[in-house]
Amino acid sequence: MKVLVTGSCGLIGSEAVRYYDRHAQLVVGIDNNMRAQFFGPDGDTTPVRRRIEAECPNYRHQDADICDRARMASIVEELRPELIIHCAAQPSHDLAARILFRDFEVNAVGTLNLLEAARESVPDAVFIFTSTNKVYGDAPNRVKLKELATRWEYDDPNYEHGIPETFDIDQSTHSLFGASKVAADILVQEYGRYWGMKTCAFRGGCLTGPAHAGAELHGFLSYLFKTAHAGRQYTVFGYKGKQVRDQIHSADVVLAFDEFYKNPRPGAVYNLGGGRENSVSVLESLDRVEQLLGRKVNWEYSDQHRRGDHICYYSDLRKLKRDYPNWSITRSLDDIFDELAQSVA
Repeated sequence: MKVLVTGSCGLIGSEAVRYYDRHAQLVVGIDNNMRAQFFGPDGDTTPVRRRIEAECPNYRHQDADICDRARMASIVEELRPELIIHCAAQPSHDLAARILFRDFEVNAVGTLNLLEAARESVPDAVFIFTSTNKVYGDAPNRVKLKELATRWEYDDPNYEHGIPETFDIDQSTHSLFGASKVAADILVQEYGRYWGMKTCAFRGGCLTGPAHAGAELHGFLSYLFKTAHAGRQYTVFGYKGKQVRDQIHSADVVLAFDEFYKNPRPGAVYNLGGGRENSVSVLESLDRVEQLLGRKVNWEYSDQHRRGDHICYYSDLRKLKRDYPNWSITRSLDDIFDELAQSVA
């Protein structure tokens, strides 16, 4: 078995590399550390690349840009992978508005380059795309909410399990990042529906883990631990700090990918997050971090929320669990916080 992973030094990409290094003959990773260009030193993935190259004997690295169509076609044609896991992205909600063309080139055009390379050379390969809950824009904010002491919560029984895949993606503010990811998400679906390829878009909640190179503009939980440990100032943006996200460990993300690989459904879409059980607000996260690190977090509040941001979001996982009953969340919220605390100790 041969596997191609884009964004191989990022959080999910590096987790996929480690997993398939144990299960595949060859894992080829594409990553040009563009994250460092986007986010500066906090986003630099060089240490991750060094670790996986040292620890994963079946891994081979390609320093390449997914926007280079000819290079992507050449890599796919030469490798002929049975599985493609596409994680490379410009991942920041906020940064996208300042780098409009680069954001769209990476997220949308880069995805099209890989899809077409796969269709031309390995049309039977499984193609997994790491999409985002931002494809729903700010439409989840229309769900009736109730304000609790430390968080917002859904106050509509139709959403007691979270946001389902049938939720509308139209007529809402997505952020420019969300718009470019919508384009990629729909392309991935269309290659499955139109061409019959084994494609899947996994719409992630907050994906996290110790390999995350968290920065202020992306990687909330990792960045919070990093800034708290260093004594730097952390800014909470809007919604009284009660905005809620579901946290899922990168290992559980890759296990979901592997279940799809074993039994692919062309053009599939799944929401993939921690669900209600692994949901946490910013205020609750600050409290947990302070307890685990034994120090106060230096934070300030800005009443300007991020445009197009979710007030409350957690994933309805019932469709994924129904189609892939062998998959479940294996890392609890406590596990995630404990591991992140140990990673900065």
